[in-house]
Amino acid sequence: MADLLDDHPTLSTVPPAAGEPAPPEPPPPLDETARARALLDAQPVTEGHTELPRSLDPEDLPPARAAEAGAQFWSLHVEADEGVVGTLRRIDAVRALVAACPEDLRLAQNTSEMAHARNCGRVAALLGPVAWTALGGSAATLRAYHALGVRAVNLTRFDRFARDAVREMNRIGLAVDLSGADQDTVRRTLEVTRAPALLTRAAPEGLPDDVLGLLGANGAVCMVAVTDDPAAVADVLDRVRAAAGAHCAGVSRTTAPAVGYVPLFAELLRRGWSAQELVGLAHANVTRALRETEFLARTNHIRPAAA
Repeated sequence: MADLLDDHPTLSTVPPAAGEPAPPEPPPPLDETARARALLDAQPVTEGHTELPRSLDPEDLPPARAAEAGAQFWSLHVEADEGVVGTLRRIDAVRALVAACPEDLRLAQNTSEMAHARNCGRVAALLGPVAWTALGGSAATLRAYHALGVRAVNLTRFDRFARDAVREMNRIGLAVDLSGADQDTVRRTLEVTRAPALLTRAAPEGLPDDVLGLLGANGAVCMVAVTDDPAAVADVLDRVRAAAGAHCAGVSRTTAPAVGYVPLFAELLRRGWSAQELVGLAHANVTRALRETEFLARTNHIRPAAA
C-alpha cells in the first residue's frame, strides 16, 4: 500500500531512454502581431466608409484597400446641390466599379450575399450611406434608393419627416446611419428606431458617455476610422467598449491601406481585448446589426407603406 502512495515520475518527467531523441520543445507563444494577423486572416474586416475613387482609370483598378478588408460600405454622399441626380450617378459609378473588378468585388444587398462574397474570395460592396439631403423630403425617394440596392441612409437632423422616415427605413430594411449627427438627433432617433443604428464614420469623442450608453442599448455599431496611429484609435475604441459595450465597436476605412488593421488589432490584444471581442470589431457586430435590420423588415413586410 505504501508503494501505491509513493510519488512516481510522470511521463513528462521520465528521461528518455538511451539513444532516444528528446521530445521537441513546445513552440514559443505567438506575439500580439502574429495573433492579430492570424485572426484577421480568418475574420476579414467590414469597413464602414469607403469613398469612390476620383477616377475609374482601368490602370487604378481595383482601388487600393487594406488586405484584411472583406466588405465595404461605399459612401454615396454628394454635395447638397447635387441631390437625387448626383446620388443616382454615384450609385451608377459604384456599380460600374464593381462590374469592372469582378475578381475583387461583388455587390451585396444583404448579409447572406456578404457571406457569399467572402466565401468566394471577393470583397462585398454595400451601397450606402446616402446623404440625408439627397432624399428631397420624400419617402418615395427613400424606397426608390432601397430598390436600387442602397442599404443605409445618413440621418443628420431630426424633424417630423425624419421620424416618419426612420419608421419607413425600419419597415423596408434600410439601416439608419447617425454619422455626424449631434447628440440630440441621436437621442431622438434612438427613441423611434426599432432596428440597430450604424455610425459608418463614427466620431465617438463628440458624444457623451450617456449617449454612447443609449447606442449600446440599441445595439448600434460605432465604426471608428482607423489611422496610422493605432494607439490613438485604440483609445477611442476603449471608450466605446467602456461606455457602450464591445458589441458596439466597429471599424471604418483605414487611411493607411498599406499598413492595414494588424497594428490596431495587435494594440487591442495588448490592452486585453479578447479574441471574441476582436471578431465582433472586425465584422460580427455590424453583421449582427444588419441582420437584425433585415429580420425586422421581413416581420413588417405586410404593413402599409408610408405616404
